[in-house]
Amino acid sequence: MTVVVSGVGVVLPRARSAPELMAPAAGAVPVEPKDLVGRKGLRYKDRATQLAYCAADAALRNAGLLDDGGLRVPGGSVAMVASSNYGNLDTICRAIDTIAEHTAAAGSAMDLPNASSNVIASSVAIRFGLRGPNLMLCNGATSGLDAVHWAATLIRGGRASRALVLGVEPDNESVRAFTGGSRTIDGAAALVVESEESAAERGASAPAVLGDYVRGAGLGRTLERLAETTGDRPALWQLPERRAAAVPDTLLEGVPRHDLGEVFGLGSGALGVLQCAAAVGWFARGGAGPVYATAGTDADDASAGIALRGRAAA
Repeated sequence: MTVVVSGVGVVLPRARSAPELMAPAAGAVPVEPKDLVGRKGLRYKDRATQLAYCAADAALRNAGLLDDGGLRVPGGSVAMVASSNYGNLDTICRAIDTIAEHTAAAGSAMDLPNASSNVIASSVAIRFGLRGPNLMLCNGATSGLDAVHWAATLIRGGRASRALVLGVEPDNESVRAFTGGSRTIDGAAALVVESEESAAERGASAPAVLGDYVRGAGLGRTLERLAETTGDRPALWQLPERRAAAVPDTLLEGVPRHDLGEVFGLGSGALGVLQCAAAVGWFARGGAGPVYATAGTDADDASAGIALRGRAAA
């Protein structure tokens, strides 16, 4: 089954669309959720969930699945897969500090729902009425690409006709303390992926096709396997986080490279989703040929990759 990308939402301080991931704005304008989705429903929600609302709203509208009247397709047909490694870290740290300084009884009842690791996925699903399978991934460098893969797997397995894939990382004191001072993207990206048949039935445009997903030990081997599945070299390579691995120049020598982390900050769990969104932006700006999105290291640690093609080239 062919799985396509039919919608993209990007909310970053220097980019508010997929093409802007390839040519970001000169000045950083912090994302203000109330300006994008209104104030309703934001109270008591952590920064990551608020950012997720914004990207989800943009992606669902871009795909033609959402208008001011609400979701335009049955909620049970839409799965929700989210990825974030630091999403509610500030809530957890605050709760731990409260317990250490006082007792568990001193904790905030408003914080309790936000202390669950799946708060982003569940909150977005509730807000938009997405009643299909619901997954939250928090598994390190490959988390974003893993989320895209599992969304495609749900579609190919007949569990949903389409899925909202979301990657988000907030920037706050707790995250910076945990990452050694690194600033995260403080934003989110979302994709709507669905079967080619589903998009065609709706008359929806699909600017990109998801190719095979590969996962293994070492970035070099992952790239080799991607080349085996696509049959040719990429026209563009979306790099893993340079903070996690120094990418040898000998890997895909001569292929243009794009490092989102250099421009936007630490993507972590959102990186893979951002890379896929950037590939859509590259196609929109006239790029052609396969784009490799990769995460992980060149050591014997887990690495993952997905190849995407522009819809016209599929």
